[in-house]
Amino acid sequence: MLVKTYGSAVYGVNAHKITIEVNIGPGQIKYFMVGLPDNAVKESQLRIETALKNNGFKMPRQRVVVNMAPADIRKEGSAYDLPIAAGILASSSQVKTDKIEQFLIMGELSLDGGVLPVKGALPIAIQAAKDGFKGMILPMQNAKEAAIVKDLEVYGVENLMQLVDFLNGEKNILRTIAEPRKDFNEQNGVFEVDFSDVQGQENIKRAMEIAAAGSHNIILIGPPGAGKTMLAKRLPTILPPMSIYEALETTKIHSVAGKLGNNASLVGNRPFRSPHHTISDVALVGGGGIPQPGEISMAHNGVLFLDELPEFKRTVLEVMRQPLEERKVTIARAKFAVEYPANFMLVASMNPCPCGYYNHPEKDCVCGAGVVQKYLSKISGPLLDRIDIHIEVTPVSFDELSNRKVKNETSNDVRQRVLLAREFQKKRFEKTEGIFNNAMMPSNMVMEVCKINQAGQSLLKTAMQRLNLSARAYNRILKVSRTIADLAQSEEIKIEHLAEAIQYRSLDRENWAG
Repeated sequence: MLVKTYGSAVYGVNAHKITIEVNIGPGQIKYFMVGLPDNAVKESQLRIETALKNNGFKMPRQRVVVNMAPADIRKEGSAYDLPIAAGILASSSQVKTDKIEQFLIMGELSLDGGVLPVKGALPIAIQAAKDGFKGMILPMQNAKEAAIVKDLEVYGVENLMQLVDFLNGEKNILRTIAEPRKDFNEQNGVFEVDFSDVQGQENIKRAMEIAAAGSHNIILIGPPGAGKTMLAKRLPTILPPMSIYEALETTKIHSVAGKLGNNASLVGNRPFRSPHHTISDVALVGGGGIPQPGEISMAHNGVLFLDELPEFKRTVLEVMRQPLEERKVTIARAKFAVEYPANFMLVASMNPCPCGYYNHPEKDCVCGAGVVQKYLSKISGPLLDRIDIHIEVTPVSFDELSNRKVKNETSNDVRQRVLLAREFQKKRFEKTEGIFNNAMMPSNMVMEVCKINQAGQSLLKTAMQRLNLSARAYNRILKVSRTIADLAQSEEIKIEHLAEAIQYRSLDRENWAG
């Protein structure tokens, strides 16, 4: 008897329907699995057979053929256990077949018949709805995640017996209902940290506000203990709240990577990813035998923080250059390619030298001649060229640290100004496809949008000559000055906006490192 069940394969952040055909008939007692399964799928025979026996069912002592179509797509992972088991039970008349083709089924089986969670439940559910399935049956831990999708009945099961009873119509399973907007609103804007925690560092807070307003990449340079990491961790608290669409995109990536957690719904806050400097290039951009999203994709619509930037391997940093420009990463293999979004804001921090005290107001640098320049040269020019704001962080004095009378601005206060600046940019770029903020402007648009008067031209020329700014700083200064003008709600870039932007190019000064 031939029975069809349906599962799904995830490639990138999208899913594809997989038809699982199970045929049981006379012939040599043997189990055949075809359709390009990997080892984890092939091993499902032992898991399924043991789970069926432990739950009082029989494994057919006939010729069992399982075909997974399309046959040219590689099937990977253990999530096909449940649909294969359902197909075997239906084909051997141990379960009714009335409902089985109306539902997409996914789940890994344990030997006692328990159902274990799977990766990528959200993209699978989205594709199931597109393919016209009535509903989806999957592990209970993934049910809330899949139930985000409207017009799809989602049923979570904890074991094989629940699935059998549901298909036979003997017991109903409670349908999982999600309220994504409610879950999203409960999480959105709730943070454990706040900008008001930071004593002093007003100039650095201002730079972070500008970076958030224009989505500019930023690098913080300063001695140990000056507050670089503390400030970076608070950047997500002043970024604009995610839209529902951004939350859905971000949730899909975290779902595919298996980082969403059990019983999770939409991701409510912008991601903050902070990988260790020993990370490999594959872990950063994504890839592997079974391509998985890397840290830059996990930071999509959020912040990627690279602490102690020169300590990262140069090859790791260089692979970020293209994703920083294109805001996506394509991982190609011999037979297929997957694409992951990577629209993140890069925040980096570094010491100015190996000892950490170059340019320190009180402590002397003990690094030898040329050591500072060698240390900075670990970061390539093309990577620095993609970082708009360079800001030097100086230590906070004792008086500032101990002064509790000064009331610091909260993250919400700063965020309101950022939102006003983003409204300016939204109107400016509403007719330009794919550009949403000042940092995304291409060079040809900079000259049109960031016009400056004669006095501004004169100031910029003088700055480039006196401060020995490199040529690549020109466009970056104009972009940042446009954001500063937006924060001031000014239609024009004034000379004071330009002057402030010029000071945020520390590493472009040719003699900065001596």
